[in-house]
This record gives sequence, C-alpha cells and structure tokens, in this order.
Amino acid sequence: GFFHKRFSCVVVLSFLLNFDCSPGVQHVSRLSRLVLQTVQTHRPLFVALHCQEVGGKNYEASMTHVDSFIKELLSSDALKDFSRARVYLDKNYKSQEQFTALGCCYFIHESLKNIQQFDFKAKKFRKVVGKEVCSDALPSAAMLEKEKFPQDYFPECKWSRKGFIRTRWALADCAFDLVNIHLFHDASNLVAWEKSPSVYSGTRQKALGFVLDRITDQRFERLPHFIFGDFNFRLDSKQVIESLCSTARMQTVRSTDTNEVDKLIFRESDNDRKVVLQLEKKLFSYINQDVFRENNGTLLLEFDRELSVFKERLHELDISFPPSYPYSEDSSQGKQYMNTRCPSWCDRILMSASAKDLLVKPENEEKSITYDNIGPSVCMGDHKPVYLYSRLNTGAGKPHAHKHKCCVLQ
Repeated sequence: GFFHKRFSCVVVLSFLLNFDCSPGVQHVSRLSRLVLQTVQTHRPLFVALHCQEVGGKNYEASMTHVDSFIKELLSSDALKDFSRARVYLDKNYKSQEQFTALGCCYFIHESLKNIQQFDFKAKKFRKVVGKEVCSDALPSAAMLEKEKFPQDYFPECKWSRKGFIRTRWALADCAFDLVNIHLFHDASNLVAWEKSPSVYSGTRQKALGFVLDRITDQRFERLPHFIFGDFNFRLDSKQVIESLCSTARMQTVRSTDTNEVDKLIFRESDNDRKVVLQLEKKLFSYINQDVFRENNGTLLLEFDRELSVFKERLHELDISFPPSYPYSEDSSQGKQYMNTRCPSWCDRILMSASAKDLLVKPENEEKSITYDNIGPSVCMGDHKPVYLYSRLNTGAGKPHAHKHKCCVLQ
C-alpha cells in the first residue's frame, strides 16, 4: 500500500475474542487463520486484539495453545510488515487474587511512524519500539492498568476471573484508551427469568459503572475510550420468553427434595401440546433456533437493553450480526447454537462519544466502517469473534492539528 507521509487518518482494526482453548488445537488454528484473513482483507495499520478466557475453562492444560496462537500471529505473512507489537497475557492462574485470564495484543505497521504508549507509573508517553510479549508480571507492568472486580460484586461465584485491562495510546495528535473487559455471566436461566431486568443485569451494570468511573477519574487525563470484550450482556430473559412463548402455557417442575423450581416447560395450548421451550438452570431449549439467525436476529434486538442504562456514557455502531453466544463447539455445527443459554450479543465494541467522533466515514466509501463478526459458519468455540474496522482521525479534537485527506490503501 502507499501512504502519504503526512496523514490525519489511521486504518484501525479492533478484534475481541473469547479465547477458550479448551476445545483443542483445531479451534485455535481456525481462530488464528480467520483473524489473519481479516487483517489481509482490510490491511490496517494498527491492530488491537482483545481476548477473554485466555487458556479457556481448562486453563492449566490449555495455556500452551495460547503461546502457539501468539507465535503464529507474530510469525505470519499477514503481519510481516508490522514491525512493532505489544502482547500482554494474564496467564498466572495460580494467583487467584490477580488472575483475570485477559489478553491484549497490539500490532503496529512499519509505515506508522508517530506512535507512543502511555506509562501509567511515570505518567508519560513512551515511543513504541520492537516487539514485546509480557505474561509473567502483569500486576506490576507500567504500560497497562489491570483490575479485578471486588469479590462481593458476584458473591455466587467463589472465585471469579472477571475484570479489565486498560492501555493508552497516542497516534500522531490523537490519544485514546483501549479497554479489555470481561463482565459477569448469568449463573442460572431460572434466576434470570424471575424478574425484568434480571439480578445478573444489575450486577453487570454495577461492574461496568465501576470500570467507567475508574478510566475517567482524576488520576490521569480523561481521554476518548474504546471498551471491547465479553460484556456478557443478555436479552431480557423474562420478556423475550414471554414473547417467544406468547401462546404457550407454562408447567413448573419442582425438586422433590427442596421444592425449588427445577424446570419450566412451555407447551402450546393446542397442536398436541407441543413443547415450545424447556428452561432449566443451564438449559434453554427452544423449538426454533432460526428466530435467532433470521435477519441476524434483528427482531430480538428490542430485548437487548443492558446498554441503555449507559446511553449517556457509551455508544455503539448498529449491530448487523447474529447473537455472538452460545455457539456449538461441534466443529461441524458452525452456525448452530447450544441449548444452554438464550442466544445473546455478549461480545461488543463500545466507545465514548469522543471516541466515536474519531471514526472517519468518507462520504464516497460505503465500507469505510465495518462492525461485524468473523467466521459466521466456522466453529471457534462458544463465542463468535467480533471486530470493528475503521479509519481513525488522528487530528480530531486538536485545534492546531494538521487536517489532511484520509490515507487510502491501494
């Protein structure tokens, strides 16, 4: 590609991956292949890759897959012209007080000359040179800020890995934060169904508010921020079930020992009382999965409401991809959802209003901004990776910055 020496736009590609290596090396290979294909398609200058669940559910046995994934990226042809890299992997699972299983990977093209990364201890930007992989001492790393959520945020879970990592970057005249986040899940479908919004939604709201307060407090200059990761946002369970089962009758099955609800069965009132939905703690078995795939599940977006609480603080581009979770881990069922949870858009890329203003959308280019998933028919685990591709206006918000036309890749 040809790039003018003076530019006000940088082509940026941001990924988020729920990186569960436990299904095996084939999943990891598919994942790296599709990430690199996406890089080759869009040819960005700056790639930000955020991973959650580094090592997967069986992290003690699967961490070697993480190392293979990173080595494959660093040695690939697609990234051969990316002369600088920063990789931060929280792999120390033996430290329960610190372990978040988050991974942040940043790749910088050789043509991008003026790039710096913030040192949170020295409180100043430093020039980015060479390639570095850090995985042993993240809590003391100066070039990032990492925190776990307080344990009392999710008392149901004896030991939670949820938290966030922030890095700060400066490209030419533009500085911004990139935040990798993993919020709390729904522990029980039955509990999520009890009220609207669910108790789990409230827990996620509290945790996300905690992150936003931390990254905008008085310790450092407040900057535009992009937050991308597994927010675990779920559809409003009670309302979506009432919509999907509007003509059905509900049967409650209780435990003979405790009399607690074990199962809810929704049956059609006629048509031989066919079962429409079975709901258990970890079972969501709906009769017609197509409703979550048709037109990318658009009809169900009205039940995606967890972000609305933050509408004054966070923004998102229009969603045009199906729910990102929970996909089957059967390699022959890349489009099939598991019958464990209600399919939802868990994996998102959000941004402050000031960050959204950095995204450049030339009038004559329809595909100048892309917000989509990768590998729509390929099995890569229970989450489908999501990415954002855009040009970034590196002169935005700076009164004395040079204003040039956007660089165009040829």
